[in-house]
Amino acid sequence: MTPKQACLNLLGLSRRASKQIAGEGLALAAIRNQTAKLVFIASDAGPTTAKKFHDKAQSYDVPVIDTFTKAELNTVTGNKRTVYAITDAGFAKKMVAIMTQ
Repeated sequence: MTPKQACLNLLGLSRRASKQIAGEGLALAAIRNQTAKLVFIASDAGPTTAKKFHDKAQSYDVPVIDTFTKAELNTVTGNKRTVYAITDAGFAKKMVAIMTQ
């Protein structure tokens, strides 16, 4: 299994465990109130959306993964969203570790 596939599997598992927030507005709120431990931004998101979330995540020291397309993220989560926030530190830590191998 590739690291990308392992990370996507964990993303799907985090949704089933209710440790994920989907959507731009909710994810932005999660970053601001510091409940977001990791943010996924679709690689094919609009430039304005991508910049806004990269800047906000950087200012709140939240890691960002932006290697997956909307189609990949939507297939795994079952939601048609561009941004996802992981609220569980364990999931976030494992996903970051997998993607930085």
